[in-house]
Amino acid sequence: MNAKTFLNLAEQVTIPEDGTISRTLYQDDRLKVVLFGFAAGQELSEHTASMPAIMHFIQGEARVTLGSDAIDARPNTWVHMPAHLPHSIHANTPVIMLLLLLREGK
Repeated sequence: MNAKTFLNLAEQVTIPEDGTISRTLYQDDRLKVVLFGFAAGQELSEHTASMPAIMHFIQGEARVTLGSDAIDARPNTWVHMPAHLPHSIHANTPVIMLLLLLREGK
């Protein structure tokens, strides 16, 4: 068994002073795990994903728009998004977010 372990996710990415960074932590045929670091004021403009996804906010505060709804994400906020849901993220403070992309079974 090839286990993959991260004891502190926040240590796996350094938030840039001005910008956004992403690091793929794990990927197989069913799951892709990406850790994002957003500087305060950075955003991902509205987009959709072709597969369901889970956003887990590790650190910081962000405004997340999910279709016509908006939430204020804080540490430990967890969001499941169905495929094709328009969404965007605006980092109010420096943010670390774990994204899990869930591929459909074959």
